[in-house]
Amino acid sequence: MTVTNEQIQALAATAKPYSLVLLRWGPKPTTDETRATIELEHQRRMVSLRAEGVIAVLCPVVDSAISGMMIMTVPVEKATEIIAGDPCVQADLMHYEVHQCHGFPGDTLPDPGVR
Repeated sequence: MTVTNEQIQALAATAKPYSLVLLRWGPKPTTDETRATIELEHQRRMVSLRAEGVIAVLCPVVDSAISGMMIMTVPVEKATEIIAGDPCVQADLMHYEVHQCHGFPGDTLPDPGVR
């Protein structure tokens, strides 16, 4: 498929600001039971924020360094405030980075089994 300059410009004109959050595993060791309890509260919070529309895309990552990423519908300052209050961040189990990004409203993740 050939994409024209006009198509690129039309798409770019629809871009909106979002916040990209990267979560990385932190260095703090904990017991398995304590970690599981804190991670469950982290997961509950992430799913709640997703249900409220604050998180548009939520992607846990299976990796030894990165624990997850998300695209939030709030400005960087608000995203930073929200993530700073996360149970895993508070317990030093995860560290975070927040970056301003731009996305295209209506974009979705396709079902990986459908092409």
